[in-house]
Amino acid sequence: MGKIEGIFIQNYGSLRDITLGRTYTHQEQPPLKNMTTIIGPSGNGKSTIADVFGFIADCLDSDVEAACDAGNRGGFEQIRSQGETDPIKFELYYRESNNARPITYEVSIDLDRAGRPFVKEERLRQRVEAKGRPRSFLRLQNGSGFAYEGNFGGRDDDTGVSDGVQVPVTLSDNRKLGVVTLGAMKQYTRIEKFLKFLRSWYLCYFTPDAARKIQTSAPQPYLDRVGSNLNNVAQYMYRENKNEFVKILKDIQDKLPGITRIEPLKMPNGQIVLQFWEKGFESPFFTQKMSDGTLKLFAYYLLLHESNPRQLVFIEEPENGLYHHYLADLAEEMKKNVGRGFSKQLFVTTHSPFFVNALSPEEVWVLRKEADGFSVAQRVSDYPFVNELTEQGVVVGDLWYDKYFG
Repeated sequence: MGKIEGIFIQNYGSLRDITLGRTYTHQEQPPLKNMTTIIGPSGNGKSTIADVFGFIADCLDSDVEAACDAGNRGGFEQIRSQGETDPIKFELYYRESNNARPITYEVSIDLDRAGRPFVKEERLRQRVEAKGRPRSFLRLQNGSGFAYEGNFGGRDDDTGVSDGVQVPVTLSDNRKLGVVTLGAMKQYTRIEKFLKFLRSWYLCYFTPDAARKIQTSAPQPYLDRVGSNLNNVAQYMYRENKNEFVKILKDIQDKLPGITRIEPLKMPNGQIVLQFWEKGFESPFFTQKMSDGTLKLFAYYLLLHESNPRQLVFIEEPENGLYHHYLADLAEEMKKNVGRGFSKQLFVTTHSPFFVNALSPEEVWVLRKEADGFSVAQRVSDYPFVNELTEQGVVVGDLWYDKYFG
């Protein structure tokens, strides 16, 4: 359980100074909604925001140096904002439930004397009471500092006042995040919970060709980023609860245009493949013969039906390969799926006003570049008269298409 109420990004590519939602240093802002959609022209930083989440996830899996080199990032100097010499910084403002005290996670990444990326500073802090000053329960500088055991306790970094069980910490490798090392230890309860939240993130960019690949029989609980294990996930869901999986397929088939029925077929080797009945045809088609749009829609809806959902999902440009009339329904289904609680949060980047038409002004953020080449972000509800216009029935995507903002 848990969600991000805000994120601050500094010196990461075109995102030299960006805040989305409420953070510890921006308490005046409303928190992010469970559904957050980021729009704006091409080249204005939407993919860079997605890559921030990917970068943090890569830091968890390896270390900050490997994360800087992963994919097409090209190393620390390539991802740090051009002309900047200060560290790359992230701040996540996180809350486990509506009644829980917020937690702030801050991490700063810089170059050491050898010119290699390292974790310069890392901190987790939480308020002792509903209001008041937060106390650090993890504070590391160049891999050394302290951590607090259990669910309570911490130190006020300004006054030195502390309570709880403080443990000195020195990491053997300052390129690894402290939350990864300490989050693997049961005694650091809050760090363990936060690490579990970070590891539950899922960034996806479904590609139909990947979903068409024939996979070996190997049940898997979650879709990978491109959807290449679609049948493996079907196999897992079928194995875990056949009746529930059949109900899910019936629910999904009603949302796929031209599809009258979807049924699983168990192969002799134990693998499950999916059969799609299209309107006008007597015999079913398998995944390899389905259209790009049908496969993408199916993958998105299957993602929304996970029995043990990832807590944060980031989807880039779901409109690619989809007929525009399907997008509003998809957006509505996504909003319905995340609800209002703390079980799931969804981030989406899009160029489609049809998708945005299903959203409220509070759920949409506009990215644009200023004259200096760096991006700024603004919530649509903060633009003049937008709320009044939507209350009168004007939809957000139409306002965007008419260049009212963005």
